[in-house]
Amino acid sequence: MSDSESTAENAGVLPEPAREIAAGYAVSGAALELGALLWDGICLPDVQIRIPLAMLNRHGLVAGATGTGKTKTLQLIAEQLSANGVPVFLADIKGDVSGIAAPGTPGERVAERAGQVGQEWRAEGFPCEFYALGGIGPGIPLRATVTSFGPVLLSKVLELNQTQEQSLGLIFHYADAKGLELVDLKDLRAVVAFLVSDTGKAELKGIGGLSTATAGVILRSITAFEQQGAGDFFGEPEFDTAELLRQAPDGRGLVSVLELAAVQDKPQLFSTFLMWLLADLFHDLPEVGDLDRPKLVFFFDEAHLLFDGASKAFLESITRTVRLIRSKGIGIFFVTQTPRDVPAEVLAQLGNRVQHALRAFTPDDAKALRSTVKTFPNSPYDLEELLTRLGIGEAVITVLSENGAPTPVAATRLRAPRSLMGPCPAAELDAAVKGSPLYGSYAQAVDRESAYEKLSAGQEAERRAAEAETAATAARAAEAADRAAVEEAVRGERVRGRAGGGGGAGGKAAEEDASLVEQVVRSGMFRSLARSVGTQLGREISRSLFGTARRRR
Repeated sequence: MSDSESTAENAGVLPEPAREIAAGYAVSGAALELGALLWDGICLPDVQIRIPLAMLNRHGLVAGATGTGKTKTLQLIAEQLSANGVPVFLADIKGDVSGIAAPGTPGERVAERAGQVGQEWRAEGFPCEFYALGGIGPGIPLRATVTSFGPVLLSKVLELNQTQEQSLGLIFHYADAKGLELVDLKDLRAVVAFLVSDTGKAELKGIGGLSTATAGVILRSITAFEQQGAGDFFGEPEFDTAELLRQAPDGRGLVSVLELAAVQDKPQLFSTFLMWLLADLFHDLPEVGDLDRPKLVFFFDEAHLLFDGASKAFLESITRTVRLIRSKGIGIFFVTQTPRDVPAEVLAQLGNRVQHALRAFTPDDAKALRSTVKTFPNSPYDLEELLTRLGIGEAVITVLSENGAPTPVAATRLRAPRSLMGPCPAAELDAAVKGSPLYGSYAQAVDRESAYEKLSAGQEAERRAAEAETAATAARAAEAADRAAVEEAVRGERVRGRAGGGGGAGGKAAEEDASLVEQVVRSGMFRSLARSVGTQLGREISRSLFGTARRRR
């Protein structure tokens, strides 16, 4: 007997509203088992609440107050996706999702919950890869190059206006045309600084200019961005997002866990990574339409960190991505406290909803509760009361059925995850990271020659050429001054000789002295000495021009 037939047979003894709910969750194809229906305070294990596997790319929301079981819910869904061959990406803000790699611990509470919801529970770990942004925290480092972000996406992250965005596009265009690779933020900063220098301004005459004021804004934005920790993220080797689409050798979907506990106080860095990751996947993946199962499902835990303080441009980008990436076979679930944490434009795209308990201790809590109730379809439940009475591991659910219509609202007691409900031990996590086949490819940062190094080398060559020219000029000046002094001395001697009696012995001696002086001035030894004096003078002049100081002895 199929699941749908079993549900229909047992639904005959249920009250009419419960029978309607049960019919809404009867699924003929592959589905994820969430738990059993709660009706009038009683758990009904014969009425299973499911999400059709094909609907997981229609996105979703897992919400609820702290301590109500949100993390365990996403762990439960991620496990079943992996078991069905679907790769999963988990953004782990608090560091308590890593336990999905290890088998769970049997116990009385797990056995009791399994019995209540009709679950055949067994301990099982799932294949995982662990990542960390730029190597901040445990995990394989994830990095991206500035070039791969591109000027438009980077402008959104740096919160630049339209004019500044166009200027940044000009900077990228120049760097690309001149072979100046923008790998990290120091490369970008070096190119911006060069293009407003006396030398660089001439480079942009043919295609436009870059004002000093705009360059200053861009440079300040880059500096502020680096202070959020983004400097570690930009660089090489760049992460290939296709790694997230892999399956384990046994056919289960690989669970990619991004450990963000070390950067949870840097939401802009986290937001930046998500924008790039989604944009990169969207760019590379082909249109596939509706599949029998998604290619990949994302879970973004603590989603309020993603949206807090986000710019309008960032929100527009996320909304567009959520709307369009479904056709690439990608599903996105946001995990947060209340639906109000998610902008309305994004919330409207989330067809699958798992709402855990909410608190109503304050006027703001009561307002959030009423707002949440309004986001659900009409139901026989008094949702405003129910959402305050749900226990840990219980939720109100509505998803998209196999034909794409919303299912009835169902109060549900959720199943227990099979993997470890807590963080993976540090030693095991470290061993998993270093034992990964990807570790050798991404662990070590590479700082190859790029824009910064090329521009620095060019500036050094210019500095040396300027020093040499200054020294040569000083040498010529010194030689001319010495020649003039000698000639003046000769003229003075001739005058004195004429004053002493003309062409006698004195005059003849003066002429011989002048001839001797001219021979000395023309000699190689004198010229070498003059060049030495000039070079030393040139060095002193160049130190003042280039801001260097004499070394103290």
